[in-house]
Amino acid sequence: MTAATHLTSIRFDTFALDARILAGLNDAGFVYCTPIQAEILPLAFAGQDVAGQAQTGTGKTAAFLVALMQHLLSRPRALADTERCRPRALVMAPTRELAVQIHKDTQLLAGRTGLRSTVVFGGTGYQQQREALAAGVDILIGTPGRLIDYYKQQVFDLKGIEVVVLDEADRMFDLGFIKDIRYLFRQMPPPEQRLGMLFSATLSYRVTELAYEHMNQPRLIKIEAEQVTAENVRQVCYLTANDEKIPLLIGLIRSWPEGRVIVFVNTKREADRVWGHLQGNGIEAAVLSGDVPQPKRLRLLREFTQGRVPVLVATDVAARGLHIPDVTHVVNYDLPEDLEDYVHRIGRTARAGASGDAVSFVCETYAFCLPDIEQYIGSKIPIAPLDPALLVPIDPHSRRRPEHSEATERLQGRRERKIRKEPPVQAIVSPATAEDSPTVGAEEATVTPQVAPNSETASRRPVVQWRFRTLDEHFFDQLVDEWPERIGPEIEIPDMPLIRRIRRTRGQLEPSALTSPPLTSAPPTDSAAASISSETRASKRRRRRRRPGVESGSARSESAPRQTPEPIS
Repeated sequence: MTAATHLTSIRFDTFALDARILAGLNDAGFVYCTPIQAEILPLAFAGQDVAGQAQTGTGKTAAFLVALMQHLLSRPRALADTERCRPRALVMAPTRELAVQIHKDTQLLAGRTGLRSTVVFGGTGYQQQREALAAGVDILIGTPGRLIDYYKQQVFDLKGIEVVVLDEADRMFDLGFIKDIRYLFRQMPPPEQRLGMLFSATLSYRVTELAYEHMNQPRLIKIEAEQVTAENVRQVCYLTANDEKIPLLIGLIRSWPEGRVIVFVNTKREADRVWGHLQGNGIEAAVLSGDVPQPKRLRLLREFTQGRVPVLVATDVAARGLHIPDVTHVVNYDLPEDLEDYVHRIGRTARAGASGDAVSFVCETYAFCLPDIEQYIGSKIPIAPLDPALLVPIDPHSRRRPEHSEATERLQGRRERKIRKEPPVQAIVSPATAEDSPTVGAEEATVTPQVAPNSETASRRPVVQWRFRTLDEHFFDQLVDEWPERIGPEIEIPDMPLIRRIRRTRGQLEPSALTSPPLTSAPPTDSAAASISSETRASKRRRRRRRPGVESGSARSESAPRQTPEPIS
């Protein structure tokens, strides 16, 4: 293998590496070091903590894996005083896809070393990962959430950690993992007793502060370049209107018949929309976002890497750390609002010395991001003229929609759980009416006796009270239409404007009490009156516990003074 422009003249075999590591490097085709590898490896071999910054695609993963394996193979494994798994090295990554990729690289480079490795991450394979970890490993790779989960279950401990690696450290802050990272650091041996390595394409002040807090006087290694972005990326942007973005995207992809394209968007909803238009216009595409289940995300990444899917529509979940070979074009369908994300996005192409194209749409919504991006990267992005031939006519009805998206399933699940927990609709009428009328809605409604006092007459009016929690609209309409037959001809339909208002709100109102005209009926027996009074008091106590105040719709007449309930006369 000859040295390329992105490589140095330093060969891996010039270091005092273990022969098994050199064999793994030869299997992977690595002979010459990249600049970051040439700077990091001598320091790490000497036991010096390092914090490395370099452009994307410059071999940071191989740098810390080679240093990690050399450290473990040159030192005997300490005898564990516990039956729990005690890994010797821990690699933490911010995203599941990056953790899986690091594990694949570890298996490739450590294939002849005898070092055992496993990866743990959320979203899938909970029991399988747990069993693999409990069986014992030397190198543990994972995302912070799943690591802490297994740690608190005492599946493994961190007392035997000899090497700890934090990859894409700035992304840890962006995703809110910093508290989890600090928690895991506190469970390990002190910094003086372990080798610490921290890597990122952009090392901000907060990341270096974390390095000095939890590392042993780390050396900061920066591989400076003339520009922040990769040199072999050809950047261009188009000034477009919002409604021109889809036609332009389809026109550009059709002009790249052999291209492997990643389209970056800012939101999951927009990712589904772009995917639908591509699929509806004959372009095979896949979506990679936080709503996609983890097994499906891994499968889509594998299909895109193997070339079976030519276009990948992704949010920034795929912008960091992923090494997908032979990506020819990156399209910023939406300009990122985070300036660093622009560098990471276009870094998915032109990796390992290859060349690629980065196309950005400067639209009405995100045009304000362009000046800040240009200031951050230190150069102007050329603006290409918009050729009308690239604006492909699009049928607005051609968009396909996902049959079962993860977000829809979660929303439906929440609604179903809410319906199961809520009480049914209840109608409260007089006992006589309940006996004479058929059951209302069976499971949807129940009939319970209720009375309301009247100070002016001895007669009592039955209170018809509806509790609108979860309401079947068809059942409600049928109930109103059949009110006289189901409830009884002597009770009139109360306040039709209120009924219509409740129908429009689809059952979202709080309980409302509706009263009907007075009834004249024979007085009940003493036992029946006592039963009515007891059930009335219990019903009032339930309503009082349910809500402290009284809604305007259920308030009793102010002219009617409070009296002790009396038997119906």
